[in-house]
Amino acid sequence: MVVKVYGPAYASPKRVLVCLVEKEIEFETVPVDLIAGENLTPDYLKLQPFGSLPVIQDGDYTLFESRAIIRYYAEKYKSQGTDLLGKTLEEQGLVNQWLEVEAHNYHPPLYTLVLHTMFSGHMGVVRNEQVIKESEEKIGKVLDVYEDRLSKSKYLAGDFFSLADLSHLPFTNYLVGPVGKGYMIKERKHVSAWWDDISSRPSWLKVLEICK
Repeated sequence: MVVKVYGPAYASPKRVLVCLVEKEIEFETVPVDLIAGENLTPDYLKLQPFGSLPVIQDGDYTLFESRAIIRYYAEKYKSQGTDLLGKTLEEQGLVNQWLEVEAHNYHPPLYTLVLHTMFSGHMGVVRNEQVIKESEEKIGKVLDVYEDRLSKSKYLAGDFFSLADLSHLPFTNYLVGPVGKGYMIKERKHVSAWWDDISSRPSWLKVLEICK
């Protein structure tokens, strides 16, 4: 059964796509235009009642929230493709810890920064320079924690690539690209090496090619 992924043009669905590529799972994509409000149509809201992206359909099974989706596929196909969860209970604990850090400490200010720099004038967002400055400061503090962590291990959860690293790819790609804040990564030696590593993985390059 081919997995159907909604909204591939946006960052959070790309988090799912790169996981599926790493796990060697077949998928197809369904475009959803947020600017045109296609995420608020009755048909879409039947799949995702909050109107957010992404949603996956896998046969009769529907799931939303990108981190829930990547955890699901990493566990369901644990022995297939890249092991993204860790081999021991302790490794798995660290993967989940850093995945939670990404979700609750790193993502919120970065998401706000992306909204105010890339989507200003759309979806009711009005660019606010003070919000941009505050968001950048918050991201910087998180990246300082990452710099310390990555001075001790190659990846966030240890010396293996995991969901914790993978989850950073889509929005950090915005940070170093269209948002124009790549120096925040480059000025931190270990964060920069980590980003160069994970952003050059064949799975991520394939997703970028698919979603051109």
